[in-house]
This record gives sequence, C-alpha cells and structure tokens, in this order.
Amino acid sequence: MAYTSTNDGLRFSKSQGQVTHDEQFDASVAEKHESLPKEFDFFTTGVVLRVDSTIKFQTIEGFGGAVTDAASLNWRKLPPAAQDKLIETYFGPNGLEYNMMRVPIGGSDFSTHPYTYNEQPWNDTELSNFSLTNEDISFKIPMIQNCIKAATSEIHITATTWSPPVWMKTNEKISGYGQLKTEYYQIYADYHLRFLEEYKKHDIHIWAITTTNEPVNGIIPVVTFNSMGWIPSQLGRWIENNLGPTIRKSVFNRTLILGVDDQRLMLSAYMLGMEKAAPNSINYLDGIAVHYYEDFVSPEILTNLHKRYPTKIIVATEACEGAYPWETSKVKIGSWDRAQNYVKDIIEDLNNYVVGWIDWNLCLDPNGGPNWASNFVDSPIIVYEDKGEFVKQPMYYALGHFSKFIPRGSARLQVTTLSTEGIENVAVITPKGNVVVVMQNRKPHTVPVKIYVSSRKAININMEPESIKTVEINSVS
Repeated sequence: MAYTSTNDGLRFSKSQGQVTHDEQFDASVAEKHESLPKEFDFFTTGVVLRVDSTIKFQTIEGFGGAVTDAASLNWRKLPPAAQDKLIETYFGPNGLEYNMMRVPIGGSDFSTHPYTYNEQPWNDTELSNFSLTNEDISFKIPMIQNCIKAATSEIHITATTWSPPVWMKTNEKISGYGQLKTEYYQIYADYHLRFLEEYKKHDIHIWAITTTNEPVNGIIPVVTFNSMGWIPSQLGRWIENNLGPTIRKSVFNRTLILGVDDQRLMLSAYMLGMEKAAPNSINYLDGIAVHYYEDFVSPEILTNLHKRYPTKIIVATEACEGAYPWETSKVKIGSWDRAQNYVKDIIEDLNNYVVGWIDWNLCLDPNGGPNWASNFVDSPIIVYEDKGEFVKQPMYYALGHFSKFIPRGSARLQVTTLSTEGIENVAVITPKGNVVVVMQNRKPHTVPVKIYVSSRKAININMEPESIKTVEINSVS
C-alpha cells in the first residue's frame, strides 16, 4: 500500500502494488559492491533501494505537537464541533494519530503575556503560592484532556520551563542575560516537582521534563521572550545536585529527564561541559532534547552523540517554519516548501537516532500567534476565528506521512542506495512486522524507485514530482 501527497494537490492518495520476485538480480550482492552490476544499467534512470530488516537501530517513540497557551486559546475560539474535529484531526483514528506532546511549564512567548507560577511572594523558598493559572485550567488542561480521550495510544507528554519566577533569576527579568541564583537551585528543582504534582491532580501524567528551554538564550540574549541561561557547568551541577535527586526520590521517579533542549550546535558543548563539571549529571539524564532551527548543521552531530551516550534517547522537541527574522511572511498558507522542509528534517533526524519528533504549536491564528513578544511563526493548522473554522496546511500532511504509519515501538532499518541517483528516505519495521518506507522527491519530474525488501523481492513505484510517499509493505507479502 502506498500513500502519496504532492504539490499538485494529492493528499494521502491511496494506491496498491505488489511485491515482485526478481530472479535475475540479487540485491544483497549488489549491496556489497555498493553499486549495481553493469548488466543493470537501466536502473540508473531511477533509484534502487535495499531495505534490510535484519539490521535495526533505535526504537521510535512517536510524533506530535505542542499544547501552548496560543494553541489552546485558538482551539477554544472554535465552535464546539470544530474543536472536536481539530482534536480528532491530530490525535484520532481518522487523523494523524499523534502520540506525543509538549507543554510549557507556565508561560512561553506563545502566551498573551509573560508569566510564571509562584510569582509572589518574592523569595518564597517554600513555594507556598505555587498554583496553576487560568491558562492551565481553562485552556491547556482541557485541550490536553480532549487529546488524551481522542488518541489511539498513550500520549507521551514532555514539559518544559521557559523561565522561573523572576525573583529566582540574577537579572530579575523574564528575558535577557540572566541565570538562576545559586541559592535557588533546589527551589527551581522543587518548582518542577510541584508542576508534576499539580498536573497529576488533573490526571495528566508527564512522560518527560527537559532542563529549561534553550538555555543559550539567557547567555547570548538575542531573543526578547521568556528565557533563562545556563552555562554547561552550572546546568550539570544543578542536575547532579538538585533536579536529578529531587525527581528520582519522588513519586515521579519514572519521569524522564531530557537534557539541553536547544539547537544541534549546542548539544555537544553542553553535554561535554556537564559531564566534565558534574559527571554524575549524565547518569540522571535519560536523553537529550534538540530543536529544529539550526538543522542546516550536519545531522552527524546526533549520531556522534548517540555513539558517546548510547543509552540516552534523542528527542526533537520543537520545530516550526517562519521563525527566522528575515521571513516577512510568518504564515504561508499552502506552502509546499515548508512541508518539504519538515519531511527532510524528520527523515534526517530519524536516520541519525532521533526517537521522537514534536512539532511546535498545534494551531495558530492567521498572524502566527498570539505571541506576547511578537515572535510569530507558522503552524500546520491555522484557525480562523471569524469563520469558525480551521485549515490544514501541507505541513500537516507532511507530519502525517510519519505519525500515521510509524507507530510507537517501530524500529528504524538500514537502507542502502544501490543506484547512482538517490532519494530522501527512511524505513522502519512496525511492531506488527510491516516495513514502512517514507520517501520524498523534491525534483520537478517523476523518479522511478525500486525497493528491495529482501535479496530478490522488490516493489516498483513512481515518485511523482514534488511528492511525499509512504509505502507500507505487509509482513505476509
């Protein structure tokens, strides 16, 4: 079975094919020679791939998006029937079947105003005034609860703090150059624990927390939104002495801790810096969180991290288009280029040991907000309050080519290109034993593809111009 989306307008167009037996060609032999024998030169007009289901890599956790204040506010602006439809469109059996989510701990830039929990009284080391806000009670929590009800599998929720209360910070401001005052290291760890406790009261269980959103933003203060800086040595000591022990000694000791939560360029410096300053901090980390915005940097950074820390998972926790300052059109309705960027990145990440990929806001308004810092961006779903409706962008379908067909527990497989020409691709084997291959053709012409699923069994398909295709090969084929 194949599902195709194209720039020309196809969206998950379904087609069927058959696995054929090729007596004249042994793909395993060609793979060893890293090229096709001369007698198969006719393949050079297309792409030949060999999927080896015996060589498995990381296990996939899933795909999803973020319930921010902005997303939940936009969701609430829709009529009740449209609210239900939006949730189903992402999480339901007839939707993308998302099974991951991210939620801010307190406010982010995608809020109507900057805020944190326990803002008063100052110097409240007991966190006596820690309580959820109206944004949680009226918007985020109801949206999350509805997502949980609609989902076809358990949603793994990752939670992240953008900034603690400003009285904990050296600059006493929501943004800018500011770090955590050392006297509040334990209180900030307790702050995360209190969040876990409060969300549990609403039957929302947090799968993972990260160690503060984009810590470099408070060291190199080029952004104007909620942030707090950590240099690697500080972050390592806080994890080793405070956050790690606090979570592990609590009833939430199975909640994962994901380190860094910043761009590819930052990951190695932070991990190595933490390891040097506080070696035991690495033992408290279950994984590493990475963002999308500098993914022009080689993805080998991720593979190298996996090699150095093979027991740590890597999760992509934030991505969006329209985020760069020079992009004047923050929201581009119908942009196929942005869908292609998503597909390229997801394929690249998965092929470099990422286990999960979480998009940013589930939905935004036509301006790409609300955002109190005017940091507007794009989203796979745009809500039109005046019309009481929402539209699904090409980015939505791009994400669906993975989330709908790669369930949790799938394992990435080795794929070898046997032809001169290549194509962006990733392959997995699902828990049911089916092989799923996701490919993208960014060229303006059709590309024929032959996929060997064993040494002699293959399928032949055409990749339409500017297309995304998910091929699902039944285990009994």
